[in-house]
Amino acid sequence: MDGDLVRALRSRDIDVLTALDANMIRRADEDHLAFAADERRVLYSFNLADFWRIHEVWVRQSRPHAGMLLAQQQRYTVGEQLRRIVRVVGNRSAESMQNHVEFLSYWKP
Repeated sequence: MDGDLVRALRSRDIDVLTALDANMIRRADEDHLAFAADERRVLYSFNLADFWRIHEVWVRQSRPHAGMLLAQQQRYTVGEQLRRIVRVVGNRSAESMQNHVEFLSYWKP
């Protein structure tokens, strides 16, 4: 996750924990989702295809997660990501994100 985006989100009191912060670098995608689920955190990733597939597997297995926010890599500037993430945070409750996937492309500034 881009450091400028992390700082901008944190400056808006959005609780962000990066893979680096959590010592999750080089871990499998499913490990990232399991960690986020255990921590009750929404996972944000550009790895759209893999995390969508994992989400579908978890749904079939009735495995809960705190939600995912997925985006296409290099489609959005840091500012655009920030605006869209802030909009998601302002419009979705933690409860409504449970086992749900949001796509950043849905949230227009």
